[in-house]
Parts: sequence; structure tokens; C-alpha cells
Amino acid sequence: MKIMKKSQKIIAVCFAVFLILTGAWFWYVGDYYHADADVYTGLSDHGFSVETIDNLMIFSPDDPIAGLVFYPGGKVEHTAYVPLMSAMAEQGVLCILVEMPCRLAILDGNAADGLTDAYPEITDWYIGGHSLGGVMASSYVSEHPDDWKGLLLLAAYSSWDLRESGLHVVSVYGTNDGVLNRKQVEKNRTNLPAELSELVIEGGCHALFGAYGAQKGDGVPEISRDEQIGQTVSFFLETVKGQ
Repeated sequence: MKIMKKSQKIIAVCFAVFLILTGAWFWYVGDYYHADADVYTGLSDHGFSVETIDNLMIFSPDDPIAGLVFYPGGKVEHTAYVPLMSAMAEQGVLCILVEMPCRLAILDGNAADGLTDAYPEITDWYIGGHSLGGVMASSYVSEHPDDWKGLLLLAAYSSWDLRESGLHVVSVYGTNDGVLNRKQVEKNRTNLPAELSELVIEGGCHALFGAYGAQKGDGVPEISRDEQIGQTVSFFLETVKGQ
């Protein structure tokens, strides 16, 4: 009888711990940055189409010069990157914006699998992401380097060795970014190819790559969101057209 009571207590404690952890998880993933209300403003005015298929938003220009698969930042609503994807598409880049499970790219790092197959006319494909999304994009491309032309890191770094990958890596971050771990950026710089293209945006911050308001711990921006996105797209396009 004593053994049975002890077992019941253990089961009860384990169940209580399970409930606490489950509740903590749902609280954690439920507390995220929502996209600004104006992200869709003017989408129909710029010469590209937008469609949603399952967990993807696809921004298709009439005559794409390259393709980009994009992983959002951690705990950020994926539609917050509509302005960035729109600016890319307006310049001829077909963009596939991925909605991640629970808004965490770490839960589906292989989301890019097979996404480029539907567009055989596009020969130059890049994968990229913001913050955690960029880190996970670098993880994915490290295992599939032959399938991609390059990697776009927005306020992110690669923990995986890409030195001999043959990829062209583009890295962009702002001087006022208070979220990006600069020590990790410098520590992992040796993982990137020697021909790294890097842009440090004066006055830019972490959250301005998306449209989701201020981010906890971030610095104060000295430029607008449109300016940061504009510089990012222009710099990326220089890379695409120069390859």
C-alpha cells in the first residue's frame, strides 16, 4: 500500500511539473511581436503579385532576376516582413516569406526544402533571415551549399563553417542595434567566406528590418524603417547583380 501511495505521489508531481512546463511554453510562444497595422499599405501599386499558400507568402515580380527564401526573426509575426519583401520584389527579387511554427525558426530549420523547385527559371537563389531566422538559415545552407547562390544575414551570424561553401554572404546590421550580440558576430566572423559583403547601417537598429514596433533591449533608431529597408535592399541588389 505504501509503495502504491508513493507511486501515486510521484505521478502527481510529474503531472504537475508537466502542466507547469506546458503552461510556461504556451505563455512564452504566445508573447510575441505583432506586425504593424500598415504592413499591407500600397502592395497593389508596385508591379508584383502576392499570394499565400499554406505557411508561405510569395512575392512575385513579372521578370525575376533572383529568388530569396526568408526566415523571420524569433517571436516576430512573419507578416512584419512584408515591407522588406515588397521592397525586394519591387526590384525584381522573387521572395518566399516563411511563417514558422510558433514564430520560431528553430522549430523548422528545414522549411526551405523544395521551395525553389517551382521556379526553375530562376537560377540564382539566396536564403536569408533576420536575427534567429538568419542563424537558422545559415544552418540550413551549411548543409545544402550547392543549392544556393548565397546567404543574407540581417542582424545575424553563422555558427556553422561556410568558408569553403562557395556562397556569397551578405551581412547587414545597424550601429544602434541593441539586440544583436556583437561578441557572437565577431566570434563567428571566421565562419564566413573571405569575400563577405558587409553593410553597417548608420543609425539603424534591430527592429527596423521588420515592421513590429520597438523591440525590448534594442537601441534607439536614428533613421526610419523605410530608410533601413531601402539601404538593405540596395546593398543586397548590388550583390545579386554583381554575381
